[in-house]
Amino acid sequence: MKTIWLIWGMSWESSLEYYRIINEQIKRKLWWLHSAKILMYSVDFYEIEKLQHQWNWKKATELIIDVAKILEKWGADFILICTNTMHKVAKDVQDNIDIPLLHIADATAKKIKNKWLKKIGLLWTKFTMEEDFYKWILEKNYNLDIIIPNNIDREIIHDIIYNELCLGKINKSSKDKYIEIINKLVKEWAEWIILGCTEIPLLIKHEDVEILIFDTTKIHAESASELSLK
Repeated sequence: MKTIWLIWGMSWESSLEYYRIINEQIKRKLWWLHSAKILMYSVDFYEIEKLQHQWNWKKATELIIDVAKILEKWGADFILICTNTMHKVAKDVQDNIDIPLLHIADATAKKIKNKWLKKIGLLWTKFTMEEDFYKWILEKNYNLDIIIPNNIDREIIHDIIYNELCLGKINKSSKDKYIEIINKLVKEWAEWIILGCTEIPLLIKHEDVEILIFDTTKIHAESASELSLK
């Protein structure tokens, strides 16, 4: 079994789901008392969030690269960045280490293509929705048609993520707002919805909406467990 390295804590509420899902998958495949070989480095999300909103991505990139280099020395076989937004720095991280980085966009896109889908609605942080580092992979590498919410809805999604979900707050009013936004994307002919922030599945579940959803946390974690056994 390969050793998985998790760069997590962005936020720790969603990071817990990575640990649970990976170990559940290993137990399901190997049975009995088996569990995953995991190393974990948890960052201080306050520092990361501050750099994000200051648009100081250079410093944020350097921070994650430093962590990845530590993990490589400690004997990890491959690395996961346990958040969607910080995959903005994924290419720079991969360029500075010699072990694979399992990209969340690649894992998600492969799952989508297996369903023979084309038009996908996305719920992310503003950073991920308004920049191309993630959408580019889905559109150019996997030929997917991406729909994102309007400006006002993007603000709502972003604020709820940082001011509620990252703090462990689950509010029904916020759930209702997300469902309303999802329904708007459905009217624009979205076939499925990607919950493209690792905190959103804490709020929105499959049973909450009529359209099917892709949980990127679950997809990324399950892909890690599969890779660890290859």
